[in-house]
Amino acid sequence: MDDVEKHKKKYSPEIAWLKIARWCAYQERSQQEVRDKLYEYGLFSKDVEVLISRLIGDNFLNEERFAIAFAGGKFRQLGWGKVKIKAALKLKKVFDYCLRKGIASIPDQDYILMLEKVVAKRAREEKENNPMKRMHKLAQYAISRGYESDLVWEVLRSE
Repeated sequence: MDDVEKHKKKYSPEIAWLKIARWCAYQERSQQEVRDKLYEYGLFSKDVEVLISRLIGDNFLNEERFAIAFAGGKFRQLGWGKVKIKAALKLKKVFDYCLRKGIASIPDQDYILMLEKVVAKRAREEKENNPMKRMHKLAQYAISRGYESDLVWEVLRSE
């Protein structure tokens, strides 16, 4: 047993319930995040699944609500595109239905405006003078931020 494992506290299901309910009340969480946290508390899988069911029943945990909050936050705060948000939600093992709901919660008009804002900001910073290379660099940047390539090229051509 290594030092890290020795220092991890083990909790009873009752104490774990109090801690995890408070943790979920603080901010939206995915089921997988909660599951991982409960395993860190030293609980067995049976207890983990019982607590997750209880959290869902008491509305502390709602995967759809999490996906909508996550997608909206990453979009508004960080300017992420739908491709990047979808990948991040998949990493958090969010159900496909909830993932689609989260992505759909981003208004199309706001999405285009954010893409234009991201491209305009990068265009002001871009030092490349060759118009073709410049356009390619701007497209690559927007695509790396998670925007769909066809949409990026459409926005770039309209400028």
